[in-house]
This record gives sequence, structure tokens and C-alpha cells, in this order.
Amino acid sequence: MSLHFNVSACVRATSKFSDCTKCVDACPESIQLLDNLPSFANKTGVEAAACVGVCPTEAFSLSEFSTTEFFFSFLDSKIRLISPKFNVPCISVLSVEHLISLALASDEVITLDMSSYDETSILFEQIDARIDEANFVLSAFSDKRLESNMEKAKPSEVSKESEAKDEDNEENSRRSFLGSASLKGVVKHKMTFDEAVEADELKAFQLDSITIAKIKEKHLPDKRKILFTTLKHAGVPDAFEVLAEEDITFTSQKFVDESCTNCQICYRICPTGALSSDGKFSLIHFDAMLCVKCRLCHDVCEPDAIQLQPGFEIKEFFEPTQRTLATFNIKRCNECGNNFTYKGGEQTCPRCMVEEEEAMFLHSNALAMKAEVERVALENKKLEEGDK
Repeated sequence: MSLHFNVSACVRATSKFSDCTKCVDACPESIQLLDNLPSFANKTGVEAAACVGVCPTEAFSLSEFSTTEFFFSFLDSKIRLISPKFNVPCISVLSVEHLISLALASDEVITLDMSSYDETSILFEQIDARIDEANFVLSAFSDKRLESNMEKAKPSEVSKESEAKDEDNEENSRRSFLGSASLKGVVKHKMTFDEAVEADELKAFQLDSITIAKIKEKHLPDKRKILFTTLKHAGVPDAFEVLAEEDITFTSQKFVDESCTNCQICYRICPTGALSSDGKFSLIHFDAMLCVKCRLCHDVCEPDAIQLQPGFEIKEFFEPTQRTLATFNIKRCNECGNNFTYKGGEQTCPRCMVEEEEAMFLHSNALAMKAEVERVALENKKLEEGDK
């Protein structure tokens, strides 16, 4: 089983200003940054599973294992134990969203076998933190919980019936489930790099024209579509809680302050379409359920105008709302006829104003040069007359 990387899905490939280091932080011994992009040895496999579970855009994956397929096959089985001994290469391959979705979709309590991990290791801490976050979010609207177990799981706990799968029914079920999520974006899984390099050679990824074209496509990770659809089948709580922003890692709510210049970069660069605008670019919309908290919009915002709300409203899980974060007065430029963000004064767009300023500068500079030439010519004439 080897690690794969879809560079077009990585937020660091989208912008050189991205500060995302989640994969490196999760797997510091396996992944490093090379020319601003994650890189790893070709032989890298399950030891880097944590980066699969932590990547906000699902840029990483493992060969021979799909977290999406696991979600459906696990629920179809009769066991409710997730263990690296039986059904996952590593529990860290599952994100917080996967864990919440599994807990909501299961009629029985799910137990995660932690007996294979050293309690003092970084990996144990990461998995434990994800379980804690999933349970914390679940406690805000559900009585469902995940359990972790440090006792060694017994092979007899695995039902043999669960190992027999009807692949056709499973595939139809998966497509039906994901197809019911009426969200923006199409999830595309493609292996884009050749595996024929030597095992110890470092994989270096580059941005070619095909990759750049893929980056421009908006897509929503499978794990978010699964969560969204699972929530639609969960009971709506009587009251909606508000969670602290720092306590939820996979989504957010935002606001835009008055320093925003409507440069358009935030919603143009958003990988999922969580930020968007209208045809005239007169506003900024935001969908919290499309946000994966990759922080790319924050990293590229020059005036630092886009901010995280201190709290996340659980209401968004059950009544997702497209909110308008900012509106702008758009007018047509009297000079070029293009629309621009009008802030008072002459109805001239910034580009035309710059061009006008440059033209005035060149004109005044030409007049100054002409005057200097005339002055020098006059002085030369006086000198010639004096010589006579």
C-alpha cells in the first residue's frame, strides 16, 4: 500500500501564499515541503496515513484503500469495531468528518481499537484528538458517541459474514448516497503521477498546464458530502449550540470587515466554492457547509479583511444558509465602460485613474523636458551672440 498525492487538490498548489502544513505536521518523518509542495519518498505508505485523514481537500490517498468505500462497507458489515488489525490500514486515515458520519449512521456504538498504538506517540495523540473532537461535536446535537478501547481486540470479534460483500449493491448504494448531496462541486479521483520511480527516490511535484487547469475546478471532498447527507438523516435538535471556533477543525463561519477592497481573490481561489459572488462581483457569499477550513482565503487576503467568527453555529449542519458577508456599490466606469467598486468621487475605475495619472505625469514630464530644451537653446544662443 503506497501513498498518493493529487497535487491539483492541494491548497499549497493553488497559491504560494498558503500556509497549510497539516500533512507535514501530521507526518513530520514522512512528508516534507519541496518548492512549496508536499513531497515524500515513493516507498511511503501506511506510515503516512495520518496525512490522508487530516488533509482538508483529500489531496492524499492510499492505494488499495478508499475511505469512502470503507464508510459504506463498514456500515454494511455487522461489526462495530474499527481496528488496524481488521479493516483499516490505520485509524488515522479517517477524518473527524468520517468519524462523526459513522457514529450518526450506525445504530450501535462504534469502538475504535487503540491497542496497537503507543500512548506516548504523536500518532496516538492525533487519533485521540480526532475522536475527542468528533464526540464533542456530536454532543452538541446527538446522544451518539464513539468509544476507544486500549484492550487488544480479539479476532473472534470480527464477523465472517461482514467480509462477504456484494460489490454491485455496494457501488450502487455509494453512488446513490453521494448523489443525493445537493452541493456544489464534483469529486474526481485521478492518479496523476507515475509510480515507476525508484522506491527511495523523493517524489517532486510540479505545476504543469494540466494541473493548473484542474486547480481552477471547484470540488467538494467526499467526506463532506458524506457528512452533509448523514446529517440530513439525523434528528434535528430542539436547540442549536454554538461551538468555539478553535474546537472545530473541519469547517468555520466567517465575516468580512470594512478593510475589504473587493479584489475578488478570496472567492476565485476558494477550492470548494464556499466563497462566491454574483455576475457583477457586487457581493461575497459564504456557505459554511462548503468550507473545509483550509484557511487559503485568509492566507491570500492582503488587507486581512476576512476573519473567522469566534463561534460556529451548529444550526448550519441542519439549516445550511448562504450568507452575504459583504456588499459593494458597483458602477460602470465613464472612461472604459467596465464595472468597478465605486467608493465615491469621480465615476472612474482604478485602472483608468492610474492610466490618467500616468498620462498626466508623462504630459507634465514632456512639458518640463521641452522647457529645459528651450532654456538650453536660449543659453547657447546668448553665448554665440556674446562671442560675436
